[in-house]
Amino acid sequence: MKTARAHLFIEGRVQGVFYRAFTGNLAAKLGLNGWARNLYDGRVEALFEGSRELIDQAIQGCWKGPVGSSVRNIEVQWEEPSGEYKGFNIRY
Repeated sequence: MKTARAHLFIEGRVQGVFYRAFTGNLAAKLGLNGWARNLYDGRVEALFEGSRELIDQAIQGCWKGPVGSSVRNIEVQWEEPSGEYKGFNIRY
C-alpha cells in the first residue's frame, strides 16, 4: 500500500459544530493518521495520511460533515507523506 498525504482547508459553517471531532472520528474509522484544527479565519485545517483510497473517502466525508455544518469549499493540497503522525489528533 502506497502512503499518501492530503492537507485540507475546509470552508463554510465548520466551527462551533464539532467539525474537528467529526474529522477525528472519520480518521479513526478509516485508520488514517494526522490532525485537525480551527483557523482564525473560520476555516478548519486538516491533514490526513494513509492510503490514497481511504483519504479520498475521508475527503468525501468532510464534504458532508457533522449535523449543523455546511461545507462551502474544500481546498486539497497533496503532499509527500512523512509518516510522522501516529493516530489522529485534535489541535487547539
